[in-house]
Amino acid sequence: MNPSPLPLRDIHLPEPLSWWPPALGWWLIIGALALIVMGYWAWRVWRARHRYRDAALRELARIRAAHAQQADPARLAADLSALLRRVCLRLHPTQPVASLTGAAWLELLERTTPNFSLSKAGGQPLIRAPFEPNPSCDPETLLNACQGWIQALPPVPIAKTTRKMENFR
Repeated sequence: MNPSPLPLRDIHLPEPLSWWPPALGWWLIIGALALIVMGYWAWRVWRARHRYRDAALRELARIRAAHAQQADPARLAADLSALLRRVCLRLHPTQPVASLTGAAWLELLERTTPNFSLSKAGGQPLIRAPFEPNPSCDPETLLNACQGWIQALPPVPIAKTTRKMENFR
């Protein structure tokens, strides 16, 4: 018996591997990179919206240190009032913040931070102490009230963060 050749076909190689779709590991790397980029962008937006508050707190610390060296309640109240005016000008650039005095000034400060009452925390001397020759106010209470007000400030809306940030000095 003579073996007859079987009708076999030649060896077929598999299709070459395609680069698309990528393997699961590549998807995980792409996803991790996307999360890192989005996290960095969100952190930058958050920092831009809160940068003015941090600058105001640094300026408040400078005022506190200057008051510790030279205790002058009138100077302290004037410096704090000027700082709060600069902060309010940053938050409300279209309102006449600089010209407000007395109860209208304190009312604007109260409206700016609805969750914190500056007058209840001891901020009343801000409207009269800079103009009195010998003001009677507790400097530590006034400093703590201003610090609480600054910390209670809302973030700046995103549309306002594109402008150059002020230094508060």
